[in-house]
Amino acid sequence: MVLNTLFWKRCKIYKRLNSEVRIWQVTSKSIRLLQGTRLLQNIPFDKEAPLVMASVADPYVCVLSQKGSVLTLALREAKGTPRLAVNKNTVSPSPPVATLCAYRDTSGIFTSKYEDFSQSGQGNLFYSGGFGYMKPEPNLKVEDEEDLLYGDAGNSFKVTSMADMAIGSKMKGSDWWRRYLQTSKPTYWLLVTRNNGNFEIYSMPDLKLTYLVNNVANGSKVLTDSMEFVPLLTNPDDVNQSDVVVSLPTCQGEVMEILIVGLGNHGNRPMLFIRTNTDILIYRVFRYAKGHLKIRFRKMNHDILHQSVDGDCARFVAQMRYFGNVFGYNGVNICGRNPYFVLLTQKGEMRTHRLYGRTVIKSFAPFNNVNCPNGFIYFDDTSELKIAVFPSYLTYDADWPMRKIPLRCTPMQVCYHSQRKIYCLVTNTSEVSQKYYRFNGEDKELTDENKGERFIYPNVDKFTVVLVAPTTWEIVPSAQIDLDEWEHVTAFKNVSLQCEGTRSGLKEYICIGTNYNYSEDITSRGRILIYDIIEVVPEPGKPLTRYRFKEVYTKEQKGPVSAITHVLGFLVTAVGQKIYLWQLKDSDLVGVAFIDTNIYVHEMVSVKSLILVADVYKSISILRFQEEYRTLSLVSRDYQPQTVFSVDYVVDNSNLGFIVTDSDGNIIIYMHQPESRESFGGQRLLRKADYHVGQRINSMFRIQCHMHEHLQQRPEQVERRLFSNYDHKHVTFYATLDGGLGFCLPLPEKTYRRLFMLQNLLMVHSAHLCGLNPKVYRTIKSTKRMQSNPARCVVDGDLIWSFMQLPMNEKIELAKKFGTRIDEIYSDLAEIQAVTSVF
Repeated sequence: MVLNTLFWKRCKIYKRLNSEVRIWQVTSKSIRLLQGTRLLQNIPFDKEAPLVMASVADPYVCVLSQKGSVLTLALREAKGTPRLAVNKNTVSPSPPVATLCAYRDTSGIFTSKYEDFSQSGQGNLFYSGGFGYMKPEPNLKVEDEEDLLYGDAGNSFKVTSMADMAIGSKMKGSDWWRRYLQTSKPTYWLLVTRNNGNFEIYSMPDLKLTYLVNNVANGSKVLTDSMEFVPLLTNPDDVNQSDVVVSLPTCQGEVMEILIVGLGNHGNRPMLFIRTNTDILIYRVFRYAKGHLKIRFRKMNHDILHQSVDGDCARFVAQMRYFGNVFGYNGVNICGRNPYFVLLTQKGEMRTHRLYGRTVIKSFAPFNNVNCPNGFIYFDDTSELKIAVFPSYLTYDADWPMRKIPLRCTPMQVCYHSQRKIYCLVTNTSEVSQKYYRFNGEDKELTDENKGERFIYPNVDKFTVVLVAPTTWEIVPSAQIDLDEWEHVTAFKNVSLQCEGTRSGLKEYICIGTNYNYSEDITSRGRILIYDIIEVVPEPGKPLTRYRFKEVYTKEQKGPVSAITHVLGFLVTAVGQKIYLWQLKDSDLVGVAFIDTNIYVHEMVSVKSLILVADVYKSISILRFQEEYRTLSLVSRDYQPQTVFSVDYVVDNSNLGFIVTDSDGNIIIYMHQPESRESFGGQRLLRKADYHVGQRINSMFRIQCHMHEHLQQRPEQVERRLFSNYDHKHVTFYATLDGGLGFCLPLPEKTYRRLFMLQNLLMVHSAHLCGLNPKVYRTIKSTKRMQSNPARCVVDGDLIWSFMQLPMNEKIELAKKFGTRIDEIYSDLAEIQAVTSVF
């Protein structure tokens, strides 16, 4: 095990060799070899001092001096005594070396010999359209491609079926796949970056230059070897590099640190991490047939916005730390103000998880003992040492850390009771039934049919309301509501109703709207159920049994209850096309007001005295309840027919908008502006923005912008600016039927204009997937003829975030085109990421 902990002007390296612990201690002027507390060897470096950086690849140690020279040492056994030997081979000190990293490769990818695995064992195979494979005969040479496609040479290819290939795979010599199971011999490499921006790879211990990349801080999508068509240099000191490789224009990026580690299973996936003064670049290594070193580097996309810890020695302080086993994962921790964990999981996907909260990591190391199994330790900004572990109940092989809770039933709807701090969940189980209701005269009749064993009987849904404790995520025993047979839950919400026994005058209740779904011949009826969650004395050994449901009101309605909400302490229910306003008095609902709507109301959302109503065919309407007059009136509505899936509010300081999703996968934002001429005195809602998501959105919820974390980490003047930009703004999150999650955020005017101009440039600058145009795809689409032009006014977040993956020279070019700086764009994206990171 090798534990590398780097401090300023001191580097301690712990090495296990032959069951004996050897300690390498690198100071600013010497390197010492110790066994426990006994000094075995001391090598002074007065001329090269001070030493500022060190890297280890068992059994080599590489150090970097402040002057930019590199020294390599190796541990050798001389007559049973371990000794450090200085390598006579050196790396050219001109231009000065800025950073270095030693690497021990066990994957076999770093090699100068390229073996084509497709040719060894099974020969050259060409796919022939699903009928088999075309295999050329031995000693066949085809010089012209046209002759191969249309000439006589095509007759020399015989079609081999899949069955023949399976038979041939059982013959001797077809075990080509066994080479993948063999472990490769370890090889050692030294990676350095110079002050001129060059990235070089040297083989150890001979220190021969095998790979060279110009301007690595530019962040190109693919790092290619500039020496692919140049003879390999045996002695780099004899020939100037500028004479061999055509130098490219230097970029404004500066490499601060490099790190290459083998991630994945047995370290078979080498990953290169480059920390510049602005970005974190992550590359994966893959095989390539050309060049001296048969590899190339492919840039990987990520969402890391790195903020380094302030300090004069930021260049020589390692902020990217490798860990081999933290909760069973291996990866890299990126220290700083926004610390990240970069993992390569069992599925082979790279995951980046941020350590949220007010945490600043200055130094990191894995830690494992009895009390902290497979954990880690770190120093925060207050120089306190903290020991932590990953929660064992979470899975990190996803975009977000997640936990799967088995329920053995289908969850339908969920709401949170803030007073009791517990979740209420509607579950559904399906059972095969031979019974059904049929119409008999003026009443319904339950009939039991038996059509034999071969007849497929229908499934009947059984709905149940249960409580889930957020502490253990277990269902509370003996606290559930079993609904009647054939009764479906159509509306479910936590409502605040008037109650004289509370200080605020409001009390939270669980309100359920149902519908008896018998058949199309029987008139639909529904019920309104109101329950209170109370606390009782729990059973011995069962602390969760202190929660119980208490029935407050239950009554059948004239139709199905399709939507529920609350306004000013009153209950609002939708029964088909009618909306009723109720007041809870003495465990009974007293009617206050009602209004007729269009066709069928399926969702309602309220803010203060306003009620946003979604109709299944006639778009949205805004209702207002006047408590002093006990009236419910229509304020404004959208007159264009539209199939609405979900609705919610957009809160932007003192402005209030209405966000709507439809059946065509669009997001539309309306506003009520009575002073506008197009609104006809406020009777019509104005469409202010629209956006095509491409997925149907069926659920939305609002959360206030998260600002507490970043206000603690910024100076007062920046704090006021952030507070004014995103104060009293809400993030509207949405979920799609395809399993996607997203959010809508109202932007400040300057931020919107800057990102909107950047979006227009990215549409014509970047090469899009399959050549598809984002502007055309994100334009609103409708199956019906629209009566107005698209409003747009929405910035595509996915397209804007692709700016972070561009090379530095392209970023500078795009920023100059609309007169801004890269720092301003980074600041905007960092603020958006900050205020939306609520999970």
